[in-house]
Amino acid sequence: MRYCTLFGWLLMSMMLPARELAADDITWKGAGKGGAVAAGKSESVGAGMRILKQGGNAADAAVATLLALSVTDYGLFAIGGEVPLIIYDAKTQEVKVLSGVGGAPLDPTAIEWFYRNNIPADGSMKSAPVPGAVDLCVTALRLYGTMSFEQVVQPTLALLKQEKKPWHVDQQRTLEKLVEREQETRGSREQKLTAARDRFYKGDIADELEAWYIESGALLRKRDLAAHVTRVEDPVFVTYRGYTVYKCGPWTQGPYLCQTLRLLEGFDLQQMGHLSPDYIHIVIESLKLAMADRDEYYGDPRFVKVPLAQLFSDEYTNLRRPLIDIKRASMERRPGDPYAPQPLKEPTVPEDSTARIPVQDTTTCVVADRWGNVVAATPSCNLVGNKPGPSGVTQGNRVRSLNTTPGHPNRVQPGKRPRITLTPTLVLKNGKPVLAISVAGGDLQDQTTLNVLLNHIEFGMLPEQAVTAARFNTFHHENSFNPNPDRKAAFKGAGKMRVHVDIPESVRGVLNERGHKVDTTQGPIAYPIMLHINQTTGVIHAAGDPKAGRHAAALK
Repeated sequence: MRYCTLFGWLLMSMMLPARELAADDITWKGAGKGGAVAAGKSESVGAGMRILKQGGNAADAAVATLLALSVTDYGLFAIGGEVPLIIYDAKTQEVKVLSGVGGAPLDPTAIEWFYRNNIPADGSMKSAPVPGAVDLCVTALRLYGTMSFEQVVQPTLALLKQEKKPWHVDQQRTLEKLVEREQETRGSREQKLTAARDRFYKGDIADELEAWYIESGALLRKRDLAAHVTRVEDPVFVTYRGYTVYKCGPWTQGPYLCQTLRLLEGFDLQQMGHLSPDYIHIVIESLKLAMADRDEYYGDPRFVKVPLAQLFSDEYTNLRRPLIDIKRASMERRPGDPYAPQPLKEPTVPEDSTARIPVQDTTTCVVADRWGNVVAATPSCNLVGNKPGPSGVTQGNRVRSLNTTPGHPNRVQPGKRPRITLTPTLVLKNGKPVLAISVAGGDLQDQTTLNVLLNHIEFGMLPEQAVTAARFNTFHHENSFNPNPDRKAAFKGAGKMRVHVDIPESVRGVLNERGHKVDTTQGPIAYPIMLHINQTTGVIHAAGDPKAGRHAAALK
């Protein structure tokens, strides 16, 4: 049945019970032993749930969810976007990272254009990286899934056939071309999937994209598409209170979460109390130190040496932790020197940036199945004005997350991945997955991940409590979307922080007394989803913050 024709699948889709296709009964949380999905809009959760019900595994359901998100959450994600993904494979008991992120153009003259003119900061097809999402989806299916592309794309095709937007017809045609190539290719399942992928990156779809690039002024060409691959990498990780926290490498901001946890391990957060002044202060000051190192050292490790071993080391952590003053907020930007090692490298008092950099947000996806496989992914596109091309493909502005600063680890180079904010999280305990987290929100992503992660590890909250508890964040860091070659001019706000209004005024007062510049918000601070697997009972709890428009469901 898994390899039947497109007509057969469409027929079967029409015969499915309405409750399997409707998203009306999907809320913001769910619990069960048969698998779970949390994501953005309810229809995308429904796409993943449908695949789980049909016997697909977490990789199959995650791909179905991601494809659907390109329609339901368009503007936050698009089929021409990027998706970093972390997966736990129950068979091998290994965690791997799939880098579904495209690089800058390969043509040296394109890179020279950036150095002459600067990287456009306000939205431009010239800032578009190679689209990574399609290859990510096919690679996840090929390496970890069980279904065909034809099967997992059905919920998305059903959404596109509603033709709510003019470009839906074009994207539908592009996806159907991939299904067509998969069907007509002889050979193994892997060969069929590869052939479908190649039609996008090397075939007639690539020709359409190149023509669009030329017409729109983009610097990408078919050569860039043909050279793109989804790199399968080992994750980075640290242990914290008996948990092993896995992140993508320093081509994302993810490792700074690991650095923050290393600093926090030296404090008794439980004794301080949840959302107490001491607790918030210590977490914020630890984030400031870790984010300073992020801004100083992170970049695509294929191009630059990133000293992660030193940054994660006991020696360096023990040098940095005493910089945290329990009674006073720091106003300095304080990267360390992991090479010497020394606790500080030229601390400076930064000026707040006056730049207004437009940012279009991201969406979310976590999936677990009944066999123990778990996926966390953070799909995005950051469109900022870019429109769909003739193929129904929209690309974003992620090259803005590079810069033209001489000697900087994140400076633009041919084929280099931008150091993105997208940063999914997997957590294991005793060698088994217990948590998966994805957050939308740019520079807020790992700050909010830290909020919900500590809510569980330190204070025992299940996902439905962890993602709805009041949150806080700092702006004491560089703006990851500002490509200004003067990195000092990209600093957002010295000492500035924000708390949700549900955090009492008495707590805010103490934070202000310690020097924090505290602002408040009634809205959500970023957009988290989370799932927890009870390894004793097998129950999976999944939830997404309902105030942030997140949804979740589980099979009983």
